[in-house]
Amino acid sequence: MIAVAAAAMGAALVLATASPAVADTAVPTRNAWRGTYLATLDTQSVPQKDIGAVVARSSLVNPKTNYGVDAYTVLYGTVDTNGFPTVASGLVVLPRNGGGAVSPLVFEHGTRSARAGVATRDETNADRYTALLIGSTGYAAVAPDYLGLGYGPGYHPYLNAATETSASLDLLRAARTLAARHGRELDANVRVTGFSQGGQAAMALAKALRSGADPRLRLAGVATISGPFDIQYAEIPAGLVTRTLDQPGTAFYLAYATVSMNRLFHVYRDPSEVFKAPYDKTVESLFDGTHEEPEIFRALPANPDDLLTDDYRRRLLNPRGQLLQAFQASDGTCAGWRPDVPVRLFAASGDEQVAFANSQNCRQQLHASGADVPLVNLGDIHHFDTRDRAVPMMLDWFTHQH
Repeated sequence: MIAVAAAAMGAALVLATASPAVADTAVPTRNAWRGTYLATLDTQSVPQKDIGAVVARSSLVNPKTNYGVDAYTVLYGTVDTNGFPTVASGLVVLPRNGGGAVSPLVFEHGTRSARAGVATRDETNADRYTALLIGSTGYAAVAPDYLGLGYGPGYHPYLNAATETSASLDLLRAARTLAARHGRELDANVRVTGFSQGGQAAMALAKALRSGADPRLRLAGVATISGPFDIQYAEIPAGLVTRTLDQPGTAFYLAYATVSMNRLFHVYRDPSEVFKAPYDKTVESLFDGTHEEPEIFRALPANPDDLLTDDYRRRLLNPRGQLLQAFQASDGTCAGWRPDVPVRLFAASGDEQVAFANSQNCRQQLHASGADVPLVNLGDIHHFDTRDRAVPMMLDWFTHQH
């Protein structure tokens, strides 16, 4: 832990000296910071003989492992919600499958409220096991923490597609440097996947790659799992109108999204405008990056009607102004572009946390742009079961797309 703290402190010093210059000069200087490899904070090495047993500790269904891996916790340069330099962390897993080029596969994780609850800081984390599994199949797993989680400063801008994309792109760039330091090369063809929030983040990254966000990187395929692609027209109606989603979960996600949206878009002046007493005095502090999800669930009511004011509930169902802008900053990752690469959506009609309609709407939006995208219905299973069942299916599908 001393080495980790020293490396993080060193990176913070780099940021402190770089930020004023970047803020006062031209864009190329700012761009030079993005994707800068700063430090390796931790390394986990798992030989081939042990990788199967390590991944089997997770709940992933029938994981297939072929290679040992080396997993690196990386600190790197990126930009914050205002476009100014900051640092973020992520996990990069390189397979022990010989030298030469290796294909990157980005894995975007699901909702996490605590900065310590991500793959870089918890070796028993399900997202870490997923990244290890990806590496053991021969891909270079690139797993960003996003802003404000892991070892990055500040708050996490939950479901904000722009920063999910920038953090992911910049980790891909830093991963190229890391790989070169270990005698490997990441090829230009990038495959992207993600679960839950990560499904939406994966689609946002794929859209950016397809638009040429980095000329050295090419989108090669997309496979999302239970992504909340349409908060306005799928998720909120299912949580607040038809009540087909788990109600304690709806209260949690809406509280998290509301606090995060307010930090970026100022959707309320005082918490009492959106949260009923006594929660108006406590909700914001629950999402400061120090509280795990179970703790937050215990501090919130089991019914969103007991959390949200009547006025805010009406606003959620008919958003305007700043609230509509906040929705638009998360929704729309499936609309207005044609992937022109293999794409597959995994979701479950039985999902109690992310409405199946999210993926149905995403498929329709992609189809409107001329892309015929299969939607795999995983059936009557719960939300987290979709990750465990679909990850091996996703890997098998990507392998057969080569």
